[in-house]
Amino acid sequence: MRYWLIKSEPSKLNIDDLAAMPGKTTPWFGIRNYQSRNFMRVQMALNDLVFFYHSCCPQPGIVGVAEVTKLAYPDATQFDIKSRYYDPKATTQNPRWFNVEITFIKKTRLVTIKELRQYPALARMRILQQGNRLSITPVDPAEWKFIAGIL
Repeated sequence: MRYWLIKSEPSKLNIDDLAAMPGKTTPWFGIRNYQSRNFMRVQMALNDLVFFYHSCCPQPGIVGVAEVTKLAYPDATQFDIKSRYYDPKATTQNPRWFNVEITFIKKTRLVTIKELRQYPALARMRILQQGNRLSITPVDPAEWKFIAGIL
């Protein structure tokens, strides 16, 4: 099992939205970064656990836990000319972008990025590194255990 942190802007999809969805599940679509895509396509496995992180908001941080419930498959938005995620280079025979599905497990207290930075045990965590802008990052098992212990 692997562990992940995925970012979402709460104005677009927040933890309460996920909890209210049918089956509490959503495809994680719209990723247009090759490294994040590859995490989904190559490394994510069923039942991997995910920290749900609110970004681009007044108090960014971890707000919940979800799990990967469907393996990577082509992101349909890349083929939709009306979508902001449309990619004219993508074809159904050769898709460029993928998504997984995640399912809500629980809402947690807000663990802000400021709080995460206070713990030496998390100093190497990817989200805390200078210049990190990836919307999907792996979380080390020791980091996961530490954060789960403070939730």
